[in-house]
Amino acid sequence: MINLNNAALPTLAAELPVPTYDRMRQRAGIVHVGVSHFHRAHQAMYVDKLMRAGLADDWAICGVGVRAGGSPSRAALAAQDNLYTLTVKAPDGAKHDTVIGALHDYLYAPDNPRRVVDKLADPDTRIVSLTISEGGYDTNDVTGEFLGASPEVRADLRAVAPNRSVFGLLFQAAELRRKNAAGGLTILSCDNNLGNGAVARAAFLGFAEAREPGLAAWMAREFTFPNSMVDRLTPQTVPADIEHLEQAHGYHDGAPVTCEPFTQWVIEDDFAAGRPPWQEAGVELVADVKPFETAKLRLANGAHQTLGYFGYLLGYHHVHEALGDPDIRALVFRYHDEEALPTLRPIPGTDLRDYGRSIVARYSSPGVKDPLPRICAYTTDRIPKFLLPVARERLAAGGRAPICAAVLASWARWAQGVDEHGQPIEVIDPLREEIMAAARASRTAPESFLADRKVFGDLGESAEFVADFADALTAIQADGARSALRQLMARSPDQ
Repeated sequence: MINLNNAALPTLAAELPVPTYDRMRQRAGIVHVGVSHFHRAHQAMYVDKLMRAGLADDWAICGVGVRAGGSPSRAALAAQDNLYTLTVKAPDGAKHDTVIGALHDYLYAPDNPRRVVDKLADPDTRIVSLTISEGGYDTNDVTGEFLGASPEVRADLRAVAPNRSVFGLLFQAAELRRKNAAGGLTILSCDNNLGNGAVARAAFLGFAEAREPGLAAWMAREFTFPNSMVDRLTPQTVPADIEHLEQAHGYHDGAPVTCEPFTQWVIEDDFAAGRPPWQEAGVELVADVKPFETAKLRLANGAHQTLGYFGYLLGYHHVHEALGDPDIRALVFRYHDEEALPTLRPIPGTDLRDYGRSIVARYSSPGVKDPLPRICAYTTDRIPKFLLPVARERLAAGGRAPICAAVLASWARWAQGVDEHGQPIEVIDPLREEIMAAARASRTAPESFLADRKVFGDLGESAEFVADFADALTAIQADGARSALRQLMARSPDQ
């Protein structure tokens, strides 16, 4: 059994596609913060495509980890020269394996923050891309303003050398770039926030403004923050994925990633210091991402939230299993057709109803076993961005949003921490204690769950929405998720 690394590539070339370019000649033009499974299956894959075509020799990726504890795959990647296998799992069970070589280095800020700052300040670095999670920007979901509330950011706002957050590290790098006349950067958020470029701008400039207003003004002139939309299912790697490579190709990869065949990346073409020719790899470069982004967040990410808690309460373990249930499938279709679609702007050349149906088809594939606990985690970072805007716009237009209300009710029941058979539910959320306390209180006072304005804004003040929520939660608690779901589906849209 051979191990994946640079030396193994000539041998593996007979087995599967491997980098055909000289990795030693590549220069890193992109620093990516948050080297997640998604990043390696998505952004790094696009750069690798360009490298194979000889179009991105100076756009290799230097990964950066910021969070304490690091990434479980960091050591494995280092041992294999930052190479890894991307396995695309087709609906029919076929697997297509490719070795990706676009990631050239991986720096871990807690070990050596100075190296990270120097890399961000290097004139060769022209793009800093991010997958730091929807909640990682420390901004208010309603107003968009920078909060500076997380422990890491609070510490960095006081520190002589702010090394604990990506905002502090980039602040130091911006100081060096200004001093050395190295020019500006493009900060490219790839997280699922509506207007993610604007969110990133508010966060990075807000941090800089709090530390040094003059530097914030310089960054506002020299940096760009394009919006982008990303889409691809990338479940966590399981031992079977490693075993597949050993059995199919005879080599060991300690950090492979898997994904679905579908992939999409739409970016506003606004770069401070150039960019790779991403359009040659299938990326859409547009003037305005917002219609694409809004449709994706509300139809794709919103569908995950719609099916996740009901699916879990009904005993399913994976997304495709839940969508095989006619009641859950009907719930997602009604959410799309009756509540999400009326809030979307048209996209020329795209039938948004068909787009919604294609999402359900993708999620129904048994090839990608996407676990429901992944979908149900970090809800307070997700639902305010994916589902609540739909409810607000429906209410503002004089309509109702009973499906959105029922989804929140299923979340409240799930967040009580015990399923319908008395088995514990692991609630993973940055506001875990607050949400679980509110969920337990909602057993006798349903409306209390919607009272937290940090999460729900003013939705708890809408009598119609609170009534729909209370009806759904009461039905789930009294009759069970299955009966409540069928009662909901039996109601006509105008009831």
